[in-house]
Amino acid sequence: MSQASLIDRIESIPRRELYFFALYRVLEAGLVAALVFGPLGELVGPPHDHEMGAAVAVTYLVAAALLLALGRDEERLVPLVAAGTCIDILAAILATHALPAVGAGIAMMLMFNVAAAAMLLPLRHGLGLALLAAAALVAEHVWALLEDGGRTRSLAELTMFVTSYLALAWLAHEIGRRARANQRLAEQRSAEVANLVEINEMIIRRMRTGVLVVDADNRITLANEAALALLGDTGQTASPGLATLAPDLAARLQRWRAGHEQAEDSPLRLHPDQPEVQPRFARLLADSDVTLVFLDDATVVSRRAESLTLAALGRFSASLAHEIRNPLAAINYAVQLLEESRNVDDADRRLLQIIHQQCQRTNGIVESVLGLARRERATPENVDLGSFVRRFVDDSRPPLPDGTDSLEAIIPPHPVHAMVDPRHLQQVLTALVHNALKYGRIPGEPARVRLRVFQSGRQSMIDVVDRGPGIPEGVLAQLFRPFFTTSEHGTGLGLYIARELCRANQAGLEYVPVPGGGACFRVTLAGPHNMLPA
Repeated sequence: MSQASLIDRIESIPRRELYFFALYRVLEAGLVAALVFGPLGELVGPPHDHEMGAAVAVTYLVAAALLLALGRDEERLVPLVAAGTCIDILAAILATHALPAVGAGIAMMLMFNVAAAAMLLPLRHGLGLALLAAAALVAEHVWALLEDGGRTRSLAELTMFVTSYLALAWLAHEIGRRARANQRLAEQRSAEVANLVEINEMIIRRMRTGVLVVDADNRITLANEAALALLGDTGQTASPGLATLAPDLAARLQRWRAGHEQAEDSPLRLHPDQPEVQPRFARLLADSDVTLVFLDDATVVSRRAESLTLAALGRFSASLAHEIRNPLAAINYAVQLLEESRNVDDADRRLLQIIHQQCQRTNGIVESVLGLARRERATPENVDLGSFVRRFVDDSRPPLPDGTDSLEAIIPPHPVHAMVDPRHLQQVLTALVHNALKYGRIPGEPARVRLRVFQSGRQSMIDVVDRGPGIPEGVLAQLFRPFFTTSEHGTGLGLYIARELCRANQAGLEYVPVPGGGACFRVTLAGPHNMLPA
């Protein structure tokens, strides 16, 4: 059972609070019994009715003991508190009539019972018990006045007790209500703060930038996962020293603390198996030596700069290609007019054909550049790769010459899903199949191209395999570079655009050597519940 305080769980009082409330009632009953049977009675004077006092003391003590035994059942809070308070009121009135010398003290002890009941119960129950206690006092006053008019308390005292009961009941209920509201608000704010702390810790822990908190003695007091990975630390040391894990970084931090404001732009390699990092330092507080160390992966920064450069180059290339397009179209049109002339001999006509072919090749390059520049952002969807590849093969077979080149799909019996933009996947497969049909053939034999769909772990894959001569090892390093081609009629942009489209979909495109000969280009896609990091 929870050991929360009375205010913490006022709607469902724990057994501990009910127990102490009943224990206080036993204390009251014991004091009444001591006044009747003990030497305390001689100090306050003889009782008015000893037999009534003895009966009240014994009965109240037994009832208090029973309520103490039953007082731990928090599910019956309202009946227990209400019944106990009614017993307290009855016992107090009878004890006051039997022991008039201590009537004021008994009435004051009853105030706590009324206030506690009003704090624990709803307002109507609390005020009802307060009115019952006040009515009981008035009834006892009338009873005493009828029995013996000379020993009754004054009306002023009676009025003060009645007013006090009602006021205490209302004040106790308001205090309990406000305490409950404040406690609920505090618990809500505490939960919100705890959630924010967890969110901040998760964000810092999952950041790709390494974050270290280093104290004045160069001990690492806090580090996220990225920082530990870059440092090569396994987390076995509770507070590892920066000088032990990364001496070069510790030396650079020491120079920064010494006031060397000149930025050291050279990256550091903190661990042999990790990439180089670019450290940045910041003080956690203005007058503190606790330092925040940010470790940026230099390869990520380089890729970002390369991406910005390629984006600017792409915009420039698109603008330049657009400007080339118009004069190229005019040249091509003029060549066609010259070819229709009857005054051109065969040698000149051959030259015109060469010009026409080169114009078409240049126009293909322009179209590829413009298509790359106009590439829209990917909108991934949950795609069944088996059905998609089957439709792709069915749509691509009609243009193939009958009885020569072949294109077939190898689909597993179970569905293979992936998150990808279908338009981009269509472009990627079209480029790969076009290259396989064009270059993946043995001279004098038809091309045999297969598209194989399969799943490896949590990743979905598509292999475009041909049975051609393969790709020489000297070409592999430059295979996906823009404008690199081994054919005099190629643009060198097909594989580059295909890989960029894969990257836009957080997928991968790689060349996989085939041991038995041929070439295989593998598209690795993320499953619907396993998106790859950007």
